[in-house]
Amino acid sequence: MSTPKIFVSYSHDSPSHKGWVLSLATKLRASGIDAILDQWELTAGDDLPSFMEKHISEADYILMVCTESYVSKANSGKGGVGYEKMIVTSDLMKNIDSNKVIPVIRQKGKSDVPTFLKTKLYIDMSNDELEEFGFDELIRTVHKSPLYKKPEIGRNPFESGEPPKPRKPEPASDSLKEFMMGLVQAFNQTSNKYVLYRTLVETSSLSRIMMDYEIDKAINEGLITKDSDGDIIMTEKGRFYVVENGFA
Repeated sequence: MSTPKIFVSYSHDSPSHKGWVLSLATKLRASGIDAILDQWELTAGDDLPSFMEKHISEADYILMVCTESYVSKANSGKGGVGYEKMIVTSDLMKNIDSNKVIPVIRQKGKSDVPTFLKTKLYIDMSNDELEEFGFDELIRTVHKSPLYKKPEIGRNPFESGEPPKPRKPEPASDSLKEFMMGLVQAFNQTSNKYVLYRTLVETSSLSRIMMDYEIDKAINEGLITKDSDGDIIMTEKGRFYVVENGFA
């Protein structure tokens, strides 16, 4: 399976915003996504239009980080942001699938996007509280790994004579197995009988919010326990689970 490539488009609003975008792109690469960012790719004297044209046309997705400044520049066609907008909407680039453009909201109290993106669903990372959920949604979108898969259509209950039975959404993947696999990897990096929560977050492909959810699930299943510091200890049942699933 090829590694998905995503071009990160943003405006240089401030050093702190550039730092946030750099952190986002770094997390994307750590999650198995080839994030293309000018801060890594360009040096003094490089041709900016050639860089944009090449990577926008080759990318599987274009991530547009929408701040107030970005939206203003895109709508007015100013600067690099305006040039990127022209490339994406140009007849010369009409072979680009419109679904490859993903707006990300990074504003306070607003959710504005450039005019040509008004009809698109966006990912909300407008504050730290929403950022973890937004990042999880983003990497699932890029990896085509939805949290829930569409259930099969059942029989017509009026034809079968049976009352309709509600169905819970089924996870698209076994996230508990994914968590336990990451836990084994974290244990392999230490000689202790426990794994630091911080280490687990750093080594796992799950977001922190999904990580906390899976920790609670694993505790309820009796696979792990937590000590007074919140660090993870694998139970005997957990060790059996790991061996039975071939993770060890």
